[in-house]
Amino acid sequence: MDSLTKIDPKLLALIEQSFNNNLPMPFVKEILLIESQVVGTAYLNLIEIEPDIKIADNMIFIREPENKYDNKAIAIMDVKGNKLGYIPKEKNEILANLLDAGKFVFGKLDGKKWLGNWLKLKIKVYLRD
Repeated sequence: MDSLTKIDPKLLALIEQSFNNNLPMPFVKEILLIESQVVGTAYLNLIEIEPDIKIADNMIFIREPENKYDNKAIAIMDVKGNKLGYIPKEKNEILANLLDAGKFVFGKLDGKKWLGNWLKLKIKVYLRD
């Protein structure tokens, strides 16, 4: 797994604009779907980027339908495009279907803790509807 995945800069700008949109949106809700640990962090080099990852930071979800281990795989990225891990396989099917249907599903970092050289990350997953 690469710790840095190339994401189209236009997509990143669009997502960042969505997170930072301060205009009143009376019919938009953020619906909490699940709380989860991030898996796969042990296979990534997160030592350099960990200080920049803050609680409540927004996380971008990127579908990886060609993933050889799981065709419902969802990579978790920070807003700079750094891969932080994955949604656990046992929790990703419905989220993958929502993403595939064009829904805006994203995460917010809820906790982080070093356990030896493994970074344990917890996220809350939201649907913006």
